[in-house]
Order: sequence, then structure tokens, then C-alpha cells
Amino acid sequence: MGVKRRAWLVAVSVVAAVVTVTGAGSDVGAGTGAGAGAGAESGTGDGAGTVGFRGAVAPEADLSHHGHVSLWSQQLTVRFESENHGPSGLADVTVRLTFSVALAAGQSLPSNCVRSGDRVVLCRTGPLRAVGRSQETVLDLKAAGRPVEAVVEIDTAWNGGASDPNPENHRHRVLALATGDPYAF
Repeated sequence: MGVKRRAWLVAVSVVAAVVTVTGAGSDVGAGTGAGAGAGAESGTGDGAGTVGFRGAVAPEADLSHHGHVSLWSQQLTVRFESENHGPSGLADVTVRLTFSVALAAGQSLPSNCVRSGDRVVLCRTGPLRAVGRSQETVLDLKAAGRPVEAVVEIDTAWNGGASDPNPENHRHRVLALATGDPYAF
């Protein structure tokens, strides 16, 4: 391959990379895939965040989950809300709850939650505008046995690809003793 041809290919590659990165600014969250709609509620598209694998700029949103867990006999109750401290809105968020004890089969869950195994429940929050909260989600579950304690891990499973500058406020590990007392997170 000639020197001129090689130089032309390098120049085309550089231009394509620049167009990909700079052209993504106002379309943050547009299209399909894991990041679809993320950041669209904020109306910003100002480039806050980090450059993703496709060259698009990811929105930034600080998520937190707060609530409490209680255990009495077989009854395991989890109540929580999710909050977006901003600066970007999110089209949807999925919260993962992992239990140290197996959950009894055949339980009904809120319409925004599904089982993902015998110890995992996934719940979606719906859209979370910047500086906004979700509706409270209440899980009234039965353990497969009669545990004297249960550990519940709460974490964000999916946030539309947004970067989170403070991930520690959405990761919790709660030990609930079978006293019926609410243990806060």
C-alpha cells in the first residue's frame, strides 16, 4: 500500500472518530439499546458525563436507594424508594435485591418486580427525573423456611448507562434478625 493511501486512511479514521464523539452531544440517550432514552428527561445533552464505548457521552446521575427490611417468622418485608440526585434524568432504573435465604415459590410481586432466581428480585422504578424520587416499592415475601436472620443486598442493576459519581449510596447490605424490627438502609 502506498504512502499516500496509508495517510488517507489514517486521516479518514481520525475524521470519523471526531465526528462520532462530537456528533453525540445533543443525541445523548437517543436510539436503541441499553442507553435508550437515558438522559432524555433532563433535556440537557450538555455533554456531562463520560465518553462511552460507541463514542456517545453518557449522562451523569447520582442514584440512591433507601428503605427498610424486616423479618418475622417466614415474613420478609422490604420497602424502598429510589432517588436521583441528578444532574441528568433517567428513563428507567432497575434495582436488584439479593436475599441470603431462598424465597418461597409462587408469590405474587408488585407489577414493577420480577423474580430472577430463588434469591433475587428485580424491580424497575420507571422514569426518574433529575432531583426526583420513585414511588415506594413494597415487597411482602415469604422465606422458604423459618430463618433466624436474613441478609438483603440492594444495588442498581441497570441505570441506562449513566455514570454515577457516588455509587456507594445505592449499594446496601442489611442484616435483618427475625424480630420484626425494621432495619434501615
